This record gives sequence, C-alpha cells and structure tokens, in this order.
Amino acid sequence: MSGVMHIVLRALAGLAIGFVVLLLTVWGALALWHQMPGPSVVRWFVIAMWSTLGVTVVLSRAGLLGRRNRNIAGFAFVIAAASLLMWWGTLQPSHQRVWADDVAQLLEARIDGNHVHLNNVRNFQWRSETDYTPQWESRTYDLDRLRSADLVLSYWMGPHIAHTLVSFGFDGGERVVFSLEIRKERHESFSAVGGFFRQFEQILVAADERDIVRTRSNARGEDVYLYRLQMNQASARALFLEFLNAANELRQKPRFYNTLTSNCTTIVFELARVIAPALPMDYRLLLSGYFARYVYDMHGLTPGYRYDELQALGHINERALASDVSEDDFSMSIRQGVPGIPANEVLVCSTGRIGVRL
Repeated sequence: MSGVMHIVLRALAGLAIGFVVLLLTVWGALALWHQMPGPSVVRWFVIAMWSTLGVTVVLSRAGLLGRRNRNIAGFAFVIAAASLLMWWGTLQPSHQRVWADDVAQLLEARIDGNHVHLNNVRNFQWRSETDYTPQWESRTYDLDRLRSADLVLSYWMGPHIAHTLVSFGFDGGERVVFSLEIRKERHESFSAVGGFFRQFEQILVAADERDIVRTRSNARGEDVYLYRLQMNQASARALFLEFLNAANELRQKPRFYNTLTSNCTTIVFELARVIAPALPMDYRLLLSGYFARYVYDMHGLTPGYRYDELQALGHINERALASDVSEDDFSMSIRQGVPGIPANEVLVCSTGRIGVRL
C-alpha cells in the first residue's frame, strides 16, 4: 500500500508542478508581449521559445518525456524563468514619457488653512472622443463650503465593469471630480489585459464635470449613473483631503496601474477606509459595475429607496444629452430627479468658478 501511495503522491506532485509551470508560461508570454521592447518579429520569437520550453516541462511532468529530457527541460525552464523575473523587476513606473493630451498634466494640490489650491484641473471641451480643445486650470476651493459628494459610475464594458468617479460639490455650485485613470502614452490605447502587465502608469485626474462626466455620457455614449453619497460635511471633507494626499503622493512617486488591485474603484475604497476602517472587503470591489450596490448595502446611498429605484433615477444620459440641445447647465441638468439631492441645489448654476486662472 505504501508503494501505491508513493506513486499516487508523485503523480499528484507532478500534476501540481505542471499546472504551476503552465500558469507561469502563460503569464510570461503575456508579460513579454506587453512589455518586451524591440521589433514584433523578435518579440514573437522570444515568446515562441519561452512557450515551447514551458510546454515541454508540462509534458515531461506528465510522464510523456524521458527522465533525462525532463531534467534538462526543467533546468532550462528554471534559468529562463529566473531571467524573466529579473527582467520584470527592472520595469519601473515613470512620469517622463510622451503622454496623451488628456493625461499630460499631474494634479498638484496645496492646502492653505481652509482653502485648497489645485493646479492642473482638467476642463477640456469635448466635441467627440477625438475632437477636443485642451484646457488646464488652476482653481481654489473653500473647504468650509464643501457640502456634498456624489458617486458616479460609467459603464463602458457591459454590466460588470464600470469606471468609478467621485464628484464633490460646494456652495455656489462649484464642483470638482476625482478619477483614477491609466496614464496613456500618446501612441497607446486602453487594454484591460495590459493593465495587469505594467503597461500603464496611473494618474489621479481632477476635472470639471462637463469634461470628465460629459465625455463619457455624451461623447463616448457610455451608460452613466449618479448617486448622492450619504456623508456628513466632516466625512466629505476628510475624503476630499484623502484624494488630495493621494494626488500629491502620486506626483512624488509614480506607480503602475493594475486592472485588478490598483484601479479607479479600489482607490475610492482605500481612501474611504481611511475614514471608516470597518468597511469590509467584497467581490464587488473587483466587479466594479456592482460597486454602487456595495455602497448601498453599506448604507452609503440615499435611504428610503430600493437600489433599483436609485439606479433608474440616477441614470443621467437622457438629461446629459438634452443639456447640449437646451444649453442648460450640465451639472444642474444631470441631477434633476436624483434622490437625495435637494431641489434648491439643482437650481443653482454650477458654471461659476472660484479663483479660476487659465
């Protein structure tokens, strides 16, 4: 019996090692594809050699190759894997690249008592996703006049994945939106897979709602939902300041964007957890399309409504498109009928600015 058990254990160990090698082979091939410099033909050659070596090891662990060949393949794979991991460790994030226009400037925040001075607030005029007029502004906000925080979700890839933004409102109608985004180079486009493989740095954008929300609802045609967050003024202020701290830290030290662990939703959760450490982890932090439902279950949205009611009333697209035709104020229009937002708030023109300097 002990001999049979030994054979079974060896077989299971071989399968486990083969499975790990297969995963590492797939990961390495994708890492090489997204990060290896040089001509495509060279990249394809290296990926083919790496993949062939990995498959050979998997076959040898399954007993389809002789012991001698198995040992040679295993040794070669260990050397190749160590070299790959050493190369991977040399990849470092940087602020010094040729960036796309909409992520060209890093947000800079300076706090002076109750006043916050923001440099590089984005306020592009978007006519389409590729037709726009760049504009970066300096703005000053009075923290004593901070009154509200809204959660905005923009669905760009089905019901499971959404981009998460937080919009802060001040007396007088001033608003600023924070959004963690990939920092694309001029020649790049977004890739969810590439986001796993250090293809992009991250950037924390502060922007006007007509820029960062309208471009999603009107220019890109994404489904956008807005929810009023149930936060007192002290909590809203604390969350606002955490965004500013995160922006300044990112300005000092660049970081890679990660589709799973460091994205637009996880940063909101991490910053909120600084204020409320008891917030639990949840799968909806990964499936960001359900993040609003998570906030609802944490009693963070307007009470007295079912979630599906808040979602239906918070869908802004029709109102956002109508504001282009009527030339009504965008921020005012998209909040019409949204639960938890007082009627007098949507009657305040939000096109005014405090201390805007172009």
